[in-house]
Amino acid sequence: MATLIGFVVSPFPAMNSEIKLRCQVQARSLKAGASLSVDREKDDGSIEEGKGRLPSGVEEKKRETKFEELEALWDDGYGTQTVLDYFDATKDMNVSDGGPPRWFCPFQCGRPLKDSPTLLFLPGIDGTGLGLILHHKALGKAFEVRCMHIPVHDRTPIEGLVKFVEEAVQIEHALCPKKPIYLVGDSLGACLALAVAARNPTLDLVLILVNPGTSFSRSKLQPVLPILEACPDGFQLTVPFLLSFIMGDPVKMATVNMESKQLPPSNKIEQLSHNLPTLLPCLPELTKILPKDTLVWKLKLLKSAAAYANSRLHAVKAEVLMLARIEIDRILHSSGKDNMLPSGDEARRLASSLRKCKVRLFEEKGHTLLLEDGIGLLTIIKGTGMYRRSRSHDLAMDFIPPSMTEFNYATHQVAGFYRSVIGSVMFSTMENGKIVKGLGGVPDEGPVLFVGYHNLLGLEIFSIGEHFLREKGIMIRGISHNQLFSGLFESSASTFSLVDWLKVFGGVSVSGSNLYKLLSAKSHVLLYPGGAREALHFKGEKYKLIWPNRQEFVRIAAHFGATIVPFGAIGEDDIAEMVLDYNDLMKIPILNDFIRNSTRDVVKIRDESSGEVANQNLAIPLLLPKLPGRFYYVFGKPIRTKGKEKMLRDKGNAEQVYQQVKSEVERNLEYLIKKREEDPYRNLIDRKLYQNTYSSEPPAFKP
Repeated sequence: MATLIGFVVSPFPAMNSEIKLRCQVQARSLKAGASLSVDREKDDGSIEEGKGRLPSGVEEKKRETKFEELEALWDDGYGTQTVLDYFDATKDMNVSDGGPPRWFCPFQCGRPLKDSPTLLFLPGIDGTGLGLILHHKALGKAFEVRCMHIPVHDRTPIEGLVKFVEEAVQIEHALCPKKPIYLVGDSLGACLALAVAARNPTLDLVLILVNPGTSFSRSKLQPVLPILEACPDGFQLTVPFLLSFIMGDPVKMATVNMESKQLPPSNKIEQLSHNLPTLLPCLPELTKILPKDTLVWKLKLLKSAAAYANSRLHAVKAEVLMLARIEIDRILHSSGKDNMLPSGDEARRLASSLRKCKVRLFEEKGHTLLLEDGIGLLTIIKGTGMYRRSRSHDLAMDFIPPSMTEFNYATHQVAGFYRSVIGSVMFSTMENGKIVKGLGGVPDEGPVLFVGYHNLLGLEIFSIGEHFLREKGIMIRGISHNQLFSGLFESSASTFSLVDWLKVFGGVSVSGSNLYKLLSAKSHVLLYPGGAREALHFKGEKYKLIWPNRQEFVRIAAHFGATIVPFGAIGEDDIAEMVLDYNDLMKIPILNDFIRNSTRDVVKIRDESSGEVANQNLAIPLLLPKLPGRFYYVFGKPIRTKGKEKMLRDKGNAEQVYQQVKSEVERNLEYLIKKREEDPYRNLIDRKLYQNTYSSEPPAFKP
């Protein structure tokens, strides 16, 4: 299970002779004054210190290689690598050289997508640079990955390490000045990333900090350091110390490849019983990664790195994403079980000190978040809106489709209970007008614009994306209210939420420019003309279209020759009963002031001429849950606009198509409301009995 790694060749040939056994070599030197050999181009020159550009006479070269775009449900490889691979790969790296630090490119990363930014991984105190081994394949599609390796016996001080990373950053910036550079720093590496960002405030850097070591002065490691120094070499209690304080929970690491397999509980226990004993014999390798003298040095290095970074926080202008672990029952009051550092408290402290910082907290994890079970690092970067290929983030164009791992995790772990309760069933309309079960009537080729009714709280949207991906492999790009992307739902104690998953699965904020970009890219786009006003409707407005007075989407669809598919979805009245709507809530003292204050800054998407849909006086209604029924969807006959661009420039003609779409949506709703009465498995109990008896999804009415 060994992992092939592409190492950077040191400027000193003798130091490379010991790492050629199982590892291919890619030559790359990032020391000032040495030749720079990069697989994109080959130029000779040194970095002009502190300015981040190549010497005069050396021109920037554009990358001309084009790589294929990713398809939805691509294989990201997450779960195929485990901590066993980490230990196996370190055997090739634990050579007795004294340095210097170097960069290597994991071959598992492969080649990235066109115009991908560079990601530099800065390791924790283990120094191996293999902390991303579980994420190599996924990250390798979205980034050009370089990993920093600090040899076991290297004793480069913090100033030297900062300069080493800084030179690499300046080279990357000189080669591609219009692209961001990502620094992923784990513990000690997070201190290095902050220091480099503080010293280079004009460079476009994005920092991903994992359990940052800047809290060393408050950690449990402080009193342990003098004890370690007094211990004799080879003292075996070092192994459990390393396991507890550095590597994290072995059970969490042993379950890394289990979630992606979607195993039943009994099989998970069996798999864990196999993985854990296999992992434990590898733990003595920790003493080779960090022998006692190296461990003592690294802890002192961490102490100086924390002080160095903390003294320069005020100068950091880069975007920052903080990932920290925390206990599930102490999210607001505790730093959690990170035995090495108080990571949760530190994340909140840094978030208050840094200018542009997001925090995501992970429950019941250890210090080595990136080597434990959970969701992939690329998923986190995408979900927090931190992935971009240029200076500004574009939700529409910087999108990377969800992988099969993300799809399985979202459908089973995030929305699993909801899916099992609503039992969605899909119908579509063929060109001849015949309604069939499934999505056979929906066009495969884009651009396609789906236009429909927004159920209460948008409860219908979860199933649409899942069914299209599962049945047709089509990625639906949903256009959502701007507030979902404004950070309104984030706090200093944010976990990875449904809003984050909305971004992972292609959600973008509503705007004419985003709709233009998506249709120009021939995407399948989901649009709700009724927007938030329809999703948060009042009593008596169930299945009532609350659309604007203007034909907002028809002419832009015609501009790209998009096919408009009107659809209806029902089921909100089978899930909950509305007890208090906005008008009722505004009659309650104190609560009405809270609602006014919370909606005061809501962005006005439409002006008053758009009619009732422009009403942004919204609040989440009080609902009474019901024994769930079922959600039903029908996609109407496609309306072609290709070749009608000139005709639909006329407002009168566009208005006719607009009214046609609206009437089709209403007709679809009426059809479903009537036909669902014929479904023998509309009731949840009946569906569950059928599933337990036949081990398959229950049928619905005949169209």
